[in-house]
Amino acid sequence: MSTPEVTVIDYGVGNLLSVQRGLEHCGAKVILTTDPEKILAAKRVVLPGVGAFANAMQSLDRLGLVAVIRELAQRKTPLLGICLGMQLLLEESEEFGLTTGLGLIPGRVIAVPDHTLSVATQKIPHIGWSALQPSNEVVGWQHSLLQDNSPSEAAYFVHSFMAVPIDPDHRIADCLYGGHKIAATIGRDQITGCQFHPEKSGEVGLKILRRFCFD
Repeated sequence: MSTPEVTVIDYGVGNLLSVQRGLEHCGAKVILTTDPEKILAAKRVVLPGVGAFANAMQSLDRLGLVAVIRELAQRKTPLLGICLGMQLLLEESEEFGLTTGLGLIPGRVIAVPDHTLSVATQKIPHIGWSALQPSNEVVGWQHSLLQDNSPSEAAYFVHSFMAVPIDPDHRIADCLYGGHKIAATIGRDQITGCQFHPEKSGEVGLKILRRFCFD
């Protein structure tokens, strides 16, 4: 089996070292770059991200990468967005005012509720391990990056905002926080987004990264 090559977009707002190590642990050769030509030539691309939505979009725009990432979607190049990188896949975010996103998956990013369904105050950000469940019990996780995972396996989350896709078919996995259902994994065509950090989620996350590398 040949070594898969994964290109990670290095635009200044991602936790690149942990992502790189996670992919390398899965057997991938990792290329960190902001070069549009290298990104467009890539066979698989990861869009990491931590921090504020608007800052991330400004960084991508400044580097001329917004159109590049949209072109990847047109070419159906496998693309994995992690944490903030997943949120950027949507059309817009309400974080610190309304900011336009990449628009690859219809929907909006909104704040994680600061209260439980029983109206008790809950901590924001949502930090810690939460169990993953299929968004559609009938479809399950077949044909997705989670096909090697089992329902109720837990992944590690750190976030204050959450993605709300318009089309329920774009939701792959959910988790619960204070009783609220949060989109943990979303996807459309060859695009997948994980709100959690697969690179920090032990074997649960490594199974997802391996599937991305070798699928």
